[in-house]
Amino acid sequence: MAAGRKMDVVRSKLYSYACCSSLFHDEHSQIGQRGYSRMVYCNDPDSSDAIRLNYRGNYVSTTKYTAANFIPKSLFEQFRRVANLYFLVVACVSFSPLAPFTAISVAVPLVVVIGATMVKEAVEDWRRRKQDIEANNRETEVYDGMNGVFVKTKWEKLRVGDVVKVYKDEYFPADLLFLSSNYEDGICYVETSNLDGETNLKLKHALEVTSCLQDESSLHDFKAVIKCEDPNENLYSFIGTLYYNGKQYPLSLQQLLLRDSKLRNTDFVYGVVVFTGHDTKVMQNATDPPSKRSRIERRLDKIIYILFSSLMVIAFSGSIFFGIITKNDISNGRLTRWYLRPDKTKVFYDPKRALLAAFLHFLTDLMLYGYLIPISLYVSIEIVKVLQSIFINQDQYMYYEEADKPAHARTSNLNEELGQVYTILSDKTGTLTCNNMEFVKCSIAGTSYGRGMTEVEIALAKKTGQPASSGVSDEGVDSTTSGRQIKGFNFKDERLMNGRWVNEPHSDMIREFLRALAICHTAIPEVQEETAEISYEVESPDEAAFVIAAREFGFEFFRRTQSSISLHELDPQTGKRVDSSSRKRMSVIVRNQENKILLFCKGADSVMFERLSEDGHAFEAETRAHIKKYAEAGLRTLVVAYRELDAQEYREWEEEFVKAKTTVTADRDALVDAAADKIEQKLILLGATAVEDKLQKGVPECIDKLAQAGVRIWVLTGDKMETAINIGYACSLLRQGMKQIVISLDLPEIIALEKHGDKEAIAKASLGSVKMQIREGKSQIGLDRQTLSEYGLIIDGKSLAFALDESLEKSFLELATLCDSVICCRSSPKQKALVTRLVKVGTHKTTLAIGDGANDVGMIQEADVGVGISGVEGMQVIVSLPAAMSSDYAIAQFWFLEHLLLVHGHWCYRRISIMICYFFYKNITFGLTLFWFETHSSFSAQPAYNDWYMSFYNVFFTSLPVIALGVFDQDVSARLCLKYPSLYKEGVQNILFSWPRILGWMFNGVTSSIIVFVFSTNALKQQAFRSDGHVGDFSVLAATMYSCVVWAVNCQMALSISYFTWMQHFFIWGSIAFWYAFLIIYGTLPPTFSKTAYKVLVEACAPSPLYWVVIILVVMSALLPYFIFRAVQIWFWPMPHDIIQVKGTGDLDTMVPLSQQRS
Repeated sequence: MAAGRKMDVVRSKLYSYACCSSLFHDEHSQIGQRGYSRMVYCNDPDSSDAIRLNYRGNYVSTTKYTAANFIPKSLFEQFRRVANLYFLVVACVSFSPLAPFTAISVAVPLVVVIGATMVKEAVEDWRRRKQDIEANNRETEVYDGMNGVFVKTKWEKLRVGDVVKVYKDEYFPADLLFLSSNYEDGICYVETSNLDGETNLKLKHALEVTSCLQDESSLHDFKAVIKCEDPNENLYSFIGTLYYNGKQYPLSLQQLLLRDSKLRNTDFVYGVVVFTGHDTKVMQNATDPPSKRSRIERRLDKIIYILFSSLMVIAFSGSIFFGIITKNDISNGRLTRWYLRPDKTKVFYDPKRALLAAFLHFLTDLMLYGYLIPISLYVSIEIVKVLQSIFINQDQYMYYEEADKPAHARTSNLNEELGQVYTILSDKTGTLTCNNMEFVKCSIAGTSYGRGMTEVEIALAKKTGQPASSGVSDEGVDSTTSGRQIKGFNFKDERLMNGRWVNEPHSDMIREFLRALAICHTAIPEVQEETAEISYEVESPDEAAFVIAAREFGFEFFRRTQSSISLHELDPQTGKRVDSSSRKRMSVIVRNQENKILLFCKGADSVMFERLSEDGHAFEAETRAHIKKYAEAGLRTLVVAYRELDAQEYREWEEEFVKAKTTVTADRDALVDAAADKIEQKLILLGATAVEDKLQKGVPECIDKLAQAGVRIWVLTGDKMETAINIGYACSLLRQGMKQIVISLDLPEIIALEKHGDKEAIAKASLGSVKMQIREGKSQIGLDRQTLSEYGLIIDGKSLAFALDESLEKSFLELATLCDSVICCRSSPKQKALVTRLVKVGTHKTTLAIGDGANDVGMIQEADVGVGISGVEGMQVIVSLPAAMSSDYAIAQFWFLEHLLLVHGHWCYRRISIMICYFFYKNITFGLTLFWFETHSSFSAQPAYNDWYMSFYNVFFTSLPVIALGVFDQDVSARLCLKYPSLYKEGVQNILFSWPRILGWMFNGVTSSIIVFVFSTNALKQQAFRSDGHVGDFSVLAATMYSCVVWAVNCQMALSISYFTWMQHFFIWGSIAFWYAFLIIYGTLPPTFSKTAYKVLVEACAPSPLYWVVIILVVMSALLPYFIFRAVQIWFWPMPHDIIQVKGTGDLDTMVPLSQQRS
């Protein structure tokens, strides 16, 4: 055979089976019953029967509100918050004589806060509305039965029963029953990345009875009825029956084209609209993900309840003292406080009804001390979190230029949770790895080919101290390809390249092996018009690697139609394709130029070796050894085999296969599988393939830094244990010196029981074995506790199923939390979700799940924080469903997690924590001055301040600086956050929002309020305040004390900020300036409106030196306790960020006190 000779080869008469079969299942017997009652009159939506059904239209709305319900629904959402409801009640009661202030002064701040939140909701909803308008106004072609032609119409006008025509690269406008396509046998290719995150193409098959509907004329007389399941959210099943020409035909998911999936590699398809609008499966899935609240937010609720309780206690105490004093106003007929005229007073001060007066006073105090509850807290936090999310979205360090993918925060509610993650649960394929397979090694006829080293082999070589030189360049370029970089092909071995394989000892088997790679697949070639280069659309990355490898070895697949497949190769063949992914193998039957009929088959070693003939085991031992070696190198393997068929055997099998394929019975699928299984026997082993799924850039470094930050990392993968362990070493999940605890059921006694098939005995023995291994693992760690050794836990899928049993899950979690890394092998999607729930509930700490595909949705939704990978596979568009919609944050690469957590997570946690603590500090400082003044005025419920002073305190004079802190403050720079990952432990240990710290800030507020009140009142008492000798009156005292509060809380903010920008300076000093501007403007208004504020600054306070001296002394005194505390703390018990701020450089772990290092 000449190595250079190439010929065009056409393989004709290609059939597909199994994956396309529609069959009657038991569920079809339920058609017409509850849940299966939908009827569709195909191509006849105007019939009276169809109109009577009154199915909803295809209009879609994803908005939360409508014009009619926006105001009532939005108000309901706002007043579900306890604090807002409290202020609403206060605003209503303020119209009664009980109110200590005017009603309008209470209503205005409430309206501002609620209004700002409603505006935010309206803006977000309008954005969704615009997306809906765009989707509803897309156009598609609908068949007009009257005129026999297709006409364009908008998506929103589609009706159930309409026949539509969808062209290549268009999205399906509704859920359609697939009738036919431009292909004669009625197939089409669909991309479902918007549904399940998978970019690989899916093959869909029309029923043979409708595949002949190829043009408008054939559709004219088409009338049929579909009876199927009612609308539901299950993307992976469809049950129905087509009644056509007096016969029944079962329908399955293979005939359903889902809305928002895209038609690919098919010129056009015809389909009948089955589900429209919100009845479509994608919209049934378009529900909000599980409601997630951060731990800080949950603790915030408790703090609010504490403040409410404090408010009640203060009001109750004040009312008791007030009742006692009021009752004593008339003693033995004498008027104690005669100037109040208690003998001629209203019920509020009536000594004869002191108990009632005390109760009314209690209600008044509940309103007066409402300023202990920060009215603007919730809206300020929302504003801050939204702005934080914008910074996350615009972070250039998390922008993936290759795919043009920025980071995307899909929610802002969990920003601070990013700074408290204790456990990360990660998928492997497509998350830690690229999910771009590269053909690197193969075993043919017992000989291993491929000289390069994989990433896993390099990591293992470093672990053992051996040289880690790789024969393969970093870019995956083989030296024999003249420097060309070939995606998917990273093979280096001159024995097979450039046709040299013909000189190998078993060249005939090598030829058949390479032919199998070239034709045993479902790939679709696409030729670039400009360059004439061929690219391949495939159902899996593995297939792409095989087809590209075959091309590089001289077997180029370049064209496929529904009747033929064409190759450029060394020898011609013709054949037919037979595949079934559910059987973990794929087969092809071909006829070569010698007129021999050959069957090629590839699949998992677990099912292939048992199908070998007696003569086909020649190289089995060598191949098994190579497969094990490849698995240890982190490679994914498939076994390739073939057999020769005689003509009579082939004809008998073909007759049986065609009969099985065309039958319409409940056992059709079983018949087709049995036919395929019958021919896939007595195989001769050719060899095995080995492809590498490379780690994403920066994964090992990212995992190493996260480990330094105290984050525990679990990997949940479907790989074999050997592959998973070696991938663990490659990505630094398992590190040098780390001891391994392996829990597996691949034990002789378990295997012996499995051979006998006693399921009950197997389950009992397996449960006992896993229990014993867990106990031994805990004992091993306990014995090594003094050595501070690192441990890695590896558990296989069988063992994990028993470890998650109710009797063992607690022990398993205890063992896992004692280990630094955990790898769960052969994990199913359900097991991933169960493990995530176990960790979240069992540790009571923040969990983060990260994945890229639909099989990761369960654990992403179950975790406290869900992160989706959107780089190569997964969330190809930001609004994809349901995999993408399940995540809270989207990043393009795993290593971006380092920046998301260590930088943004740390900053957001610190900012929100300090912001909330400061909010309570400033409100306690302000609110308690009201209480001290009441005690000073015989508990009379007399407000210390003007009504508008109190109303604007939270809204204008102190709100903007705290928002600036929440958005801009940084304790250390991003560079230092990454340089010292130990800083992240502040969030993991919740140091900044612990109860001692919260109570400390509250105590600081109490102290400041006492200093402000005592110093202000005593400084102005009996002192000549004006130049004419008059002392300060009530209005002067109120203005002075209020000025001290404004100055003190804003200067406290200046002390708390670590990173000043011009924005912080502007808001802090601007808030103080605004107070004086307000006092001037408000003081010029008539005294009937401004009351005690009338010209108080211009005529009384500003000209008096005493006013300014009091402010300076009071503010300095109020800030002194915090200043002393921080100075002592930094000097003797510094926090990690304190050390970095002071030192700037150095090894953090050597500088942090020992107690903090242990924690």
